[in-house]
Amino acid sequence: MSLGERIALRAMGLLDPETAHGVALGLLNAGLGPRRDPSRSPRLATRLAGLDLPNPLGLAAGFDKNARAVGPLLKAGFGFLEVGAATPLPQPGNPRPRLFRLPEDRAAINRFGFNNDGVAAIAARLAARPPGGIVGLNLGANKTSPDRAADYAAVLAAAGRHIDFATVNVSSPNTERLRELQGRAALAGLLAGVAAANAALPRPVPILLKIAPDLGPAELEEIVEVAEGSGIAGIVATNTTLAREGLAGRHRGEAGGLSGRPLFARSTQVLARLHLLTEGRLPLVGVGGIDGADAAYAKIRAGASALQLYTALAYEGLGLVPRILSGLDALLARDGFATLAEAVGCDAAALAAGEPA
Repeated sequence: MSLGERIALRAMGLLDPETAHGVALGLLNAGLGPRRDPSRSPRLATRLAGLDLPNPLGLAAGFDKNARAVGPLLKAGFGFLEVGAATPLPQPGNPRPRLFRLPEDRAAINRFGFNNDGVAAIAARLAARPPGGIVGLNLGANKTSPDRAADYAAVLAAAGRHIDFATVNVSSPNTERLRELQGRAALAGLLAGVAAANAALPRPVPILLKIAPDLGPAELEEIVEVAEGSGIAGIVATNTTLAREGLAGRHRGEAGGLSGRPLFARSTQVLARLHLLTEGRLPLVGVGGIDGADAAYAKIRAGASALQLYTALAYEGLGLVPRILSGLDALLARDGFATLAEAVGCDAAALAAGEPA
């Protein structure tokens, strides 16, 4: 990490976390962010749901909820971006404070509640984004909607022309009863509506499904069956967790979803189980606790074809992106893998069983 980035992160740490995040987006839009081409090492190139990515490292949804900094973020070295979550109507989300740092744990807790500008504003910004790069949209539902399943299709219908993929987010813990949509019947109906909206687009896009880390083996089997039956193009594993084991930070008792390093083991085991359940038929995106090249490599070996990060950026800055990619390239080379795809899932069986890889 450069001295300038270290000083900037220390200054940000003096601000309320949500305020600091807004300042960071403002600085990016002012042209003060990094300017890096995505890593194009042949070893790191990967394919996700029909999309060719220059490298596997993506930015998770939530960092740029309203698609306000897509251009600058495309210059930060990521292989792809995901913005949102977007809902049909604008909504303020939950009352502040709703974002809490746990620096001792290298973690965060949020209870934002899908705060966003609404899909009309977000779609307009996506339509005006710079050409090039892979950009997806996280689909959400309004808190007061009488038909939340229909909200997902509505968001895709409004913004689908301007994105490269979409992610159905039924796993946020911060909208009451949202996770109930992960059940078999509810999920099948929701995905059928999204598929119909997708088919009506001039250019249908790959649809991913983002799941919670707090699911048992039987629930994961059910989700895989529904996903494969619905034509889902991939699964994002995972969202934040409601678990709180082993935390030291003073905000550990706050309500909301926990992200960052403490989520790593739980989310990676879910990833490995999904890889075994799907037998490689569905590509997986590994999310949760990635804060360095070793963690990124472990996700690949557990079954991920692509990766996303967010929380670690609050502690390491955007300079973490090239550090992870160069380290991941070196680890693959060390172990004799000519391509990332060769390493995908090689530790899945051991991890799914709870054994050290």
